[in-house]
Amino acid sequence: MSDGISDDAEDVVGVLTERIEAHFAMGMDQLKAAVVAAPTANPEATDVVKWHGLLVQAQSVLDRAEDDLLAALETQPSEVDDPTLGLAHCVNAAVTTRDGRALVVRWLLDPDAPGKKDLAAERLARLRPRTGPAVHTSAPHRPAGTPASAWRAGRPVR
Repeated sequence: MSDGISDDAEDVVGVLTERIEAHFAMGMDQLKAAVVAAPTANPEATDVVKWHGLLVQAQSVLDRAEDDLLAALETQPSEVDDPTLGLAHCVNAAVTTRDGRALVVRWLLDPDAPGKKDLAAERLARLRPRTGPAVHTSAPHRPAGTPASAWRAGRPVR
């Protein structure tokens, strides 16, 4: 898009695509094909491919919204009418969506991102087999003065 409003911002997709390709040491087409062939083999790659696709889609929506706004602005007299103002709001919403998706892709690629260590530990814990009960168990508390023989299997005998 040569005369669009956010030529610099459009590079967000290109920059993140390059980061993804460097991170996985393969081109986007190869990575997408690998994820399609084995979607559960690498959950990180699957997530990145999914969000990259959403990012590309959001950039496309933004490009169309900008083009529509520019076309409307070219036909406007000095004051902007309500429909054109509505198009401007659409551009703002599209920028917000695109930028949010870009943030998700950046977060997915950053191993030190906030919350990642906890997430990795949680995933690892799910993969390890349990060696004991999930919750520590102990006998229920007996009221003071109740003889032990009055309790069986953690319940009072009546």
